[in-house]
Amino acid sequence: MPLPRPSAPPSPATPTPAPTSLAADLRAGFLVFLIALPLCLGIAMASGFPPVAGVLTAIVGGVLVTLLGSARLTIKGPAAGLIVIAVGAVTELGGGDLAVGYRRALAVGVVAAVLQILLGLLRTASVGVAMSPSVVHGMLAAIGVIIIAKQAHVLLGVKPHGTEPLELLAEIPSSVARANPQILLLGLLSLAILFGLPLVRARWVRRVPAPLVVLAVAVPVGLWLHLSAPHDYRMLGGVHHLGPEYLVRLPGSIVDAVAFPDFSVVTSLTSIKYVIMFALIGSIESTLTVLAVDAMDPHKRTSNYDRDLVALGGGNLVSSLIGGLPMISEIVRSRANIDAGATSRWANFFHGALLLAFVALAPGLLQTIPLAALAAMLIYTGSRLASPREFRHVSKVGPDQLALFLTTLVVTLATDLLIGVAAGLALKLVLHLVRGVPVRALLRPRPQAVREENRLRVALPAAATFASLLPVRAAVRSAQGDATGPKIDELVIDVRDAAVVDHTFLSRLSTMAQEWPHTTLTVQGLDTLRPVSDHPEATHRRSRR
Repeated sequence: MPLPRPSAPPSPATPTPAPTSLAADLRAGFLVFLIALPLCLGIAMASGFPPVAGVLTAIVGGVLVTLLGSARLTIKGPAAGLIVIAVGAVTELGGGDLAVGYRRALAVGVVAAVLQILLGLLRTASVGVAMSPSVVHGMLAAIGVIIIAKQAHVLLGVKPHGTEPLELLAEIPSSVARANPQILLLGLLSLAILFGLPLVRARWVRRVPAPLVVLAVAVPVGLWLHLSAPHDYRMLGGVHHLGPEYLVRLPGSIVDAVAFPDFSVVTSLTSIKYVIMFALIGSIESTLTVLAVDAMDPHKRTSNYDRDLVALGGGNLVSSLIGGLPMISEIVRSRANIDAGATSRWANFFHGALLLAFVALAPGLLQTIPLAALAAMLIYTGSRLASPREFRHVSKVGPDQLALFLTTLVVTLATDLLIGVAAGLALKLVLHLVRGVPVRALLRPRPQAVREENRLRVALPAAATFASLLPVRAAVRSAQGDATGPKIDELVIDVRDAAVVDHTFLSRLSTMAQEWPHTTLTVQGLDTLRPVSDHPEATHRRSRR
């Protein structure tokens, strides 16, 4: 049966032109700059880094990574998906001293960046394609819950006693009872804008970035409350304090914001753990984002994922050396970039250049931003990562995928991100073994590729699982790179003798098809298997048992 694509490719006979326009890229870069500015500050603050570190990261991600050859329409910068790793590194490596932990986390970022560059040079960027979607969604949902648990207290104007995610969640009712009323009102007003603005149907309203509207409202309210001057006030039968600690604090200049890594404990087990998490989770998230952005590209251009990973690693190396956060290809800003009409990677460059100009010329304006407004933006982001719709979607796919999702989510909240993802992947392996997948099919899958003129038939005799994706991709790339034979314009994936065709295989195969826009993809043998769970396009998981 033919496997549907996320979107139809252009016809080989009439390729869609892909014009570039610096004017369009400048407009798109300006819009992304407006969205990125507050988010970069908030993400850095939530990560345990100085707020300006997030802006430094976006400047490097825009200006330098563009010149290094990043994917065309992606926006590089700090992302909510790495907050949990970053704050964990700062906390554990500092042993309670956040300033020390920050510089040691920078050293971890340097080593992780070198590892990313090596992964790109070894052409391993597409390993992330083999990750189970349910495990990835569980990881992102856990990150969303952790962001909400941490930022709820900032929005309430209260400093929590706990530090772990479950402790912070349990402490929210106590913080509500102790909330600073005026800070809470400012935070709730920001949340109302973020959740309410998308509901307005007027076209002109949808063109205005919600974070920009939040700043346009929150900054004047903060000035009206005189947050820059310490003072007490009476409200709701109690005395409460306001002062500059509720505002963003920045160095005097961009040069003063530069900080250098401390390599004194970079060989410790804790540092090695965070090197692995930064390098692998960051690379996987970034590659999946590039795949998604390529699918949204109006001209259906495909990116070189390995080159993009090398460029990303180069950006992370420089960012960590000067005091910035780790960066990835960020999906929300990349989508805004496409919607704004970006045509090339220069939109990312302009977004970074505008951030540099703003921070260099008007740093005082940033120090009028209330922290509660940034916390509201992060809570909104966290609520989208951990949306109830994610739970409903995964539960509809099937019980196996729900188990993977919940296992990753719960274990991550109870322990840390690396253990949570490992637990989800371990459960996936167990489910495959229970359904009769041979161990050798998981450890050393060997697809049988046979070329028939302009058709490539790839048979998977034992099982078609996530482990089979990269060998299938390698077989296709090898056939397409063979200059002695005719061009491959039809790919047949034969699963007639497979015991199991899993959720990840079909889902990621459909995504990988974006790399072959002029090749018809067909899967044979699915009709002989019993469906275990649903797929939005075809059938996600089928088994003979």
